[in-house]
Amino acid sequence: MFPRIKNKKAISTVLTTMIILVASVVLATSVVIYGTSLFQTGAQSQGLATSGIKIWINSTASQGYAWGAAAVRNTGDKLISVDTISVRGTAVPFSNWYFTSDPLQVTSENIQAAFNYTAVDANNMMKNSTTTGVGTARMFAVSSCNAATSTHALIIQEVIPGTAINPTVCLAQASGPVSLKPGQAAIVYFKLPDGVLKTVDAGVASSVAIYASQVGAPATVTVANP
Repeated sequence: MFPRIKNKKAISTVLTTMIILVASVVLATSVVIYGTSLFQTGAQSQGLATSGIKIWINSTASQGYAWGAAAVRNTGDKLISVDTISVRGTAVPFSNWYFTSDPLQVTSENIQAAFNYTAVDANNMMKNSTTTGVGTARMFAVSSCNAATSTHALIIQEVIPGTAINPTVCLAQASGPVSLKPGQAAIVYFKLPDGVLKTVDAGVASSVAIYASQVGAPATVTVANP
């Protein structure tokens, strides 16, 4: 006689299909949530704010001598490096950046002050301020910077409207990106490559982009004719 075959209970095909579908949905949802969380964490960890951006064109120089200035601040929670300043799509080389991130100089007064244009010399170099804030030959005329003149390539006395106190910033020439700790700010003056702007651009809107890697944004600035 043939042995009796016992019926074994098994999961039905429909139930198996439902389990696979549910598992797939749960897995896909978990991946999406995890990826979104990573993206948001990365986006929230870096931030760059800019303020007071100025561009000046020398109205008497046909070569297109122009300078700019801006305040930058790390608004994120990790170290960033400001590595790009461009005007109308043309990058300003690091050797044309003059900056300070010294918290004793980058105060709220300095950032809120109107960045000062002191005029340029025959080589398109911004002139140092005198004690009255007026451009002079490239000599260290402001006493607050005299203690370490070897490290300062440019000295600018800013202008605070409505007050007699005009803070001085002592700027060093950059050789690479400007690093900023979380919450740290810097003041940067930069010399545009000759010819990027012309005298006819005075009063015209121009794009200025400042970035730290992928964070930052372009801004539209009216070119001043001091």
